[in-house]
Amino acid sequence: MDKHHFYQNSVQCVEAEIDFVEATYQALKGRPARKLREDFCGTAQTACEWISRHTDNHAWGVDLDPLVLQWGQQNNLSELSVEQQQRIQLLHEDVMSASVAELDVVLAMNFSYFIFMQRELMIRYFKTVKASLQPDGVFFLDAFGGYEAAKELVEERECDGFTYIWEQASFNPINSEMQCYIHFVTDEGVRMDQAFDYYWRLWTLPEITEMLLAAGFKTAEVYWEGTDEKTGEGDGVYTAAKVGTADAGWVCYIVAEK
Repeated sequence: MDKHHFYQNSVQCVEAEIDFVEATYQALKGRPARKLREDFCGTAQTACEWISRHTDNHAWGVDLDPLVLQWGQQNNLSELSVEQQQRIQLLHEDVMSASVAELDVVLAMNFSYFIFMQRELMIRYFKTVKASLQPDGVFFLDAFGGYEAAKELVEERECDGFTYIWEQASFNPINSEMQCYIHFVTDEGVRMDQAFDYYWRLWTLPEITEMLLAAGFKTAEVYWEGTDEKTGEGDGVYTAAKVGTADAGWVCYIVAEK
């Protein structure tokens, strides 16, 4: 029972994420991004994917949890070649004071930044990100919402060898703070309850984009997923949009240019 293995095989799709980052940066800036920092990096799977894409790519992963960084070192960085490992560094640091600067890209994915539940604190984080970027740097975030996002619910999804369970255990409409958990159950019936525990604020897209602009970013655009006409489901293609669909649950990207 390895919760990080289960997480990487149920929550993340780092290939699609990096595809989006590469293509969007190239479209916005007319050149490829080369220096990336993954904030709240966890196992640094995304940073490792970045390193594998090009011999000129460099990556830094920042996280406060030394155990998850150790897991990433032993299970993800160890899969890279010796040359690739020389282009990636994991930092046991606070994202509020991360030491790496002059970056093309900073990522805050998997809604990790929702742990900052006060506007002043979030703006302070956004300002530190802006300061760490090169003049043409770009900040990439994701967000989730929809009318079921503020609902107490349990959702299950079958994965290879196990079941992923997402639980929204409580939601306070007065301050938008919520308690969420991820549980896993193997096909043999072995349970891992509360493998991951999240207490955070459900920020809305207008709040996030307004805070990014307040922090000094030049732009803060929402990239919305398109719809497959045959299935009615998301098609995996995200483009800049001013109007979204009122879905029960959605995930989108936010792209902020320095």
